[in-house]
Amino acid sequence: MQCSRLAQDALNRMIEGARILEADSFGPKVYLLQDGNILKLFRRKRIFSSAMFRPYSKRFIDNAIELQKLGVPTFEVLEFFRLQAPGMTAVLYRPLPGETLRQIADKEGFNWQQNLPALAGLIRSLHASGIYFRSLHLGNIVVTPDNRMGLIDVADMRFLQAPLPRRLIKRNLQHFARYIARENLNGSFPMRALEQAVLPS
Repeated sequence: MQCSRLAQDALNRMIEGARILEADSFGPKVYLLQDGNILKLFRRKRIFSSAMFRPYSKRFIDNAIELQKLGVPTFEVLEFFRLQAPGMTAVLYRPLPGETLRQIADKEGFNWQQNLPALAGLIRSLHASGIYFRSLHLGNIVVTPDNRMGLIDVADMRFLQAPLPRRLIKRNLQHFARYIARENLNGSFPMRALEQAVLPS
């Protein structure tokens, strides 16, 4: 996808009336625009880094396109921008409809015994397709209106030419377990059962 220049005044018009979904110490990072699309800003954090040659925004776009080719539901990229501020780019995209597993798990009456098989099936499918998604966690998995599971926030992802080896599967599950601990979900999420369902025997 070609990258086009977006002047500051055009950016200001685009985000007018938008809701800020995510921010950091530098300012807003993700906007929900009035038309329902999302604008995600990317800042290059270091002057000299690999992001000079392949920005995280480009990885974000490329990974979404690759997931679509593999039949994994994800967002639809609409436009790619280079912003006026040095080292900044942005991606405009149509979000994947649905709710994250994190949101669904917080609802009354939810239980993991019924929902764990679908989650384990998604993760096994990703690993079998050679997808190593370092940021795989409940907040990045969306259940769509037709009850499929898809992925968002996909910049931190690698595609291998073969199914993931056991060591990478274990590493992926370790990242997932750290998220569960960080979100104080150890008491409710069956991490051990997920590991048993996902790790090859």
